[in-house]
Amino acid sequence: MDERLVSSEADSHESIIEQSLRPQNLAQYIGQKKVKENLRVFIDAAKMRQETLDHVLLYGPPGLGKTTLASIVANEMGVEMRTTSGPAIERPGDLAAILTALEPGDVLFIDEIHRLNRSIEEVLYPAMEDFCLDIVIGKGPSARSVRLDLPPFTLVGATTRVGLLTAPLRDRFGVLSRLEYYTQEELTDIVSRTAEVFEVDIEEAPALEIARRSRGTPRVANRLLRRVRDFAQVLGDSRITEEIAHDALERLQVDALGLDHIDHKLLIGMIEKFSGGPVGLDTISATIGEEPHTIEDVYEPYLLQIGFLQRTPRGRVVTPAVYEHFRLEAPACD
Repeated sequence: MDERLVSSEADSHESIIEQSLRPQNLAQYIGQKKVKENLRVFIDAAKMRQETLDHVLLYGPPGLGKTTLASIVANEMGVEMRTTSGPAIERPGDLAAILTALEPGDVLFIDEIHRLNRSIEEVLYPAMEDFCLDIVIGKGPSARSVRLDLPPFTLVGATTRVGLLTAPLRDRFGVLSRLEYYTQEELTDIVSRTAEVFEVDIEEAPALEIARRSRGTPRVANRLLRRVRDFAQVLGDSRITEEIAHDALERLQVDALGLDHIDHKLLIGMIEKFSGGPVGLDTISATIGEEPHTIEDVYEPYLLQIGFLQRTPRGRVVTPAVYEHFRLEAPACD
């Protein structure tokens, strides 16, 4: 009982901090210029017609702000947002309870929507298209279908693996937006804004250094800033200087490109054990002790983005850039 209470309080505190960091409208949201511009048009058009916004699918690597954008959509439309996730909806009845509790115009945010059960999707289709819910009451010959009308709502789905969405579900979204990795300039602005929220004094150079090592991801940038702040408070005078930031990031084992010890383990392991590849995902997983889906969803996208990994029909292969980064001699070409 006590453990659950402590866990709940910790989660609540973390949630409050996260909420304070999140922008409340599109004007405050940093980065994703094209996505913001398009959403601005779609939101304004829906409000001019006094309609609910069409269903929105946000996809891209984790940590780029999909949940934040969903919250902003609700704020901009002036409605409430209800939040759930694909794995949390286990039975059609769970989805029915959520949908019937919505108010007109509400935003329903489903994170990890690619993990919805197929039977749940079947219930979701008429809800998205016709704002109605077909429920089967009873079993066997006495079973009958009852149709319930739902208030108009906007479904905002988020996924890191859009390819796993079934075509019928994907096609029912009117707005599809891909979130891209952030530039160093955008991440520097995010680090500076987060430092203001935390009331931390940070110089421009360390803000840029944190941004440079953040893998193009705001979530990583904010996490690194928190840890650097800890070092500044304990080892300095709470002011984040370039020296403090560099020392903290080295202790955290985050190198100049944002690669951490898992990235190093993955890349060096491929070079030392498999001569740089090709090597299969399951083999890499067994070698470094990480789940295949974690490697594919968390580590691989950035390594592919910066040109350190290539996917081939035979498996993953490291590129010459990896040898250069680790100052290793590349194997001679045949």
